[in-house]
Amino acid sequence: MTHPKEEKTLIILKPDTIHRGLAGEVMSRFERKGLKIIGMKMIQLEDALLEAHYAHIKDKPFFAGIKEFMKSAPIIVIALSGIEAVNATRLIVGPTRGYEAAAGTIRGDFSLSTQSNIVHASDSVENGKTEVARFFRDNELFAYKRNDFDFINSEEVF
Repeated sequence: MTHPKEEKTLIILKPDTIHRGLAGEVMSRFERKGLKIIGMKMIQLEDALLEAHYAHIKDKPFFAGIKEFMKSAPIIVIALSGIEAVNATRLIVGPTRGYEAAAGTIRGDFSLSTQSNIVHASDSVENGKTEVARFFRDNELFAYKRNDFDFINSEEVF
């Protein structure tokens, strides 16, 4: 990272995204915003990784349903970076409950659910770092400057 406001964040394209053929549409929204894909892979989630990622709810009665849903198809994990990347992705994604999300957000355009809400997005800078490290090894992340960085980010961010 070359800029003090540049952050890393994790996006998970959930099974409903894969089943519905929306992966390209969803990824393009982050790219069009100016965020940089620094890592991406498709994986099949296993219990240990799900329990680590959802540690904050793994003792809740609804966790079994989330686990089953998240294992129903492969997922795509994407590590993004950019200026204020966590806040930027949260705005693009919209609120957790798809039926509360505004039109124009990913969840507002493609979801009416809480569980089947298309994507997971890190909710803080610290969680972004932790979640990217959970899903990616260092050699799976790439550092580069997008050619359009200076056109996307005006001098006010410097």
